Amino acid sequence: MSNPTFKPSEGKREEFRKYLEKNGVMDALTKVLVNLYEEPEKPEDALEYIRDRLAMQAGIETFTQMKTKIEEYQARVDALTQELEELRISMEPPPPADEEGAPVEEGFEPTGGDENPPEEAVGGSEEAPAEQPPENAD
Repeated sequence: MSNPTFKPSEGKREEFRKYLEKNGVMDALTKVLVNLYEEPEKPEDALEYIRDRLAMQAGIETFTQMKTKIEEYQARVDALTQELEELRISMEPPPPADEEGAPVEEGFEPTGGDENPPEEAVGGSEEAPAEQPPENAD
């Protein structure tokens, strides 16, 4: 925070002004401010106008140009990420198949038919079958 009672000495002010002039800051600011003054329709955001014009004078991209590039690059990254995922899926080996060529589900073990069905399935229930009375042989 600056001290409102602080006043730099005249010598320091002059030294700073010479520094700005030597590095072309005063000239660049003056040109941008004159261009803004001469604009028939003033921009809504004067600071953005000044920032963009200074960037153009310095030979660097403006904020809007950089933002557009970032959006383009992000779209390209998204497209490449999707393409990579599609390639990964296409490179996965197919699931193992049983003898008939159908994919085998995980956790499922083929038994090869019902040659030896479980005992529960033979009687129909878990109770023992009732004994039949012997036939009369008269």
